[in-house]
Amino acid sequence: MARKQGGLRFQPSGGQRTPAVPVGKKQLLDIARLAADGRGIAFADGRTWFVSGALAGEQVEARVLAAHGKVVDARTERVLRPAAMRRAAPCPYVDRCGGCNVQHLSHSDQLALKQRQLAEQLLRVAGTEPQAWASPLASPEFGYRRRARVAVRWDAKQQRLDVGFRAAASQNIVAIDHCLVLVQGLQQIFQELPGVLRQLSNPQAIGHVELFHGTAPAVLVRHTAPLGEADQALLRAFCARHEAQLWWQGASEPTADRPESELGYALAPWSLHLAYRPGDFVQVNEVVNQAMIQQALEWLAPQPGERILDLFCGLGNFALPIARQAGAVVGVEGVAGMVERAAGNAERNGLGNATFYQADLSQPLQDANWAAQGFSGVLLDPPRDGAFETTRHVSSLGARRIVYVSCNPATLARDTAELQRQGYRLKRAGVLDMFPQTAHVEAMALFEKGQDGQAM
Repeated sequence: MARKQGGLRFQPSGGQRTPAVPVGKKQLLDIARLAADGRGIAFADGRTWFVSGALAGEQVEARVLAAHGKVVDARTERVLRPAAMRRAAPCPYVDRCGGCNVQHLSHSDQLALKQRQLAEQLLRVAGTEPQAWASPLASPEFGYRRRARVAVRWDAKQQRLDVGFRAAASQNIVAIDHCLVLVQGLQQIFQELPGVLRQLSNPQAIGHVELFHGTAPAVLVRHTAPLGEADQALLRAFCARHEAQLWWQGASEPTADRPESELGYALAPWSLHLAYRPGDFVQVNEVVNQAMIQQALEWLAPQPGERILDLFCGLGNFALPIARQAGAVVGVEGVAGMVERAAGNAERNGLGNATFYQADLSQPLQDANWAAQGFSGVLLDPPRDGAFETTRHVSSLGARRIVYVSCNPATLARDTAELQRQGYRLKRAGVLDMFPQTAHVEAMALFEKGQDGQAM
């Protein structure tokens, strides 16, 4: 029904409507504390302001990016009263690129922020803290990232190809000359890529480009329309100069330009090589990944006669090192292709005691054939939404030890509460600094239950 014009205008029940905050407005703010995502929190004009680039105790001038009711998103334009912990951001693109949002903190202060986030979540949601805190597992703060997606977009109005990373709180693309967090083996490829893409006769066909580094560098070109022979030859020559594999992805699955190409990475401490394909989940930080596996092995302490269960096992990143020590390992994953590649990785590395199954891990576990014999220990490495359904039934598997690897402290805390109801006690926990220069927190926790079923 059309709205009737004229007549009485009624005020909302709360009184006068709060005027909207226009995008672009500048506001002087005193930052009270830090949010979980590393932004500063301020309170002004009856609103809560989340300010990127601001630290607790600072006074800043911020520019509004967006406003939703009484919540305002903003970014720091000027710091009028800096905090003692502030440092000059090492990256010249910090004010534009949306990738590294806490680099104005020293690495030690970043680790302290992540530790605090984890502790607060465990205490607030699960009402607990570990019997012992583990030291954070960290890598060098720069040059750690072995995988990156490069944004590409044809600007029809300007008749140019934009290549780079997404801007903060925007779909705009920031063109940058170098990225401090990429591993050295990808730096030159990244620097030369925009120039090569702009030489293409049909740059409009490029959707995005992904860069990988493991046992060899690789470039995946996502194209939305077929590329001509000349454009394909140009990209082949570019990859050949950098001794990088070239992969293509159109409407179907990624394919290697040369059939013998294989993406892979080494787990040198365990004399392992794992193969994967573009689209498979691979930890981006090699140093922290290996330290994380080593710590998981120490906490899980698998013995030669024990059966260990690895849930959300992926390519076998944990399962295969565990198989070097345990009597048998069962890996379970929801993605069929990953299960196939995990089994292939076990065979390639001569590990006959590791078997892999596909299963929906949101369903009860105890009725599965692979669960019938029970397990001495369980390792969980779920996605961000956690493993609540799994933790509800995990005690039926008979495991005394559970190592939980988390990429979201909120769901780890929620699942910790459930594991405690199952009779497990949180023995240890610690931060995994997989993404330095960001507020993203990963963690590992150890739970134990006594032989009588009571928490240890």
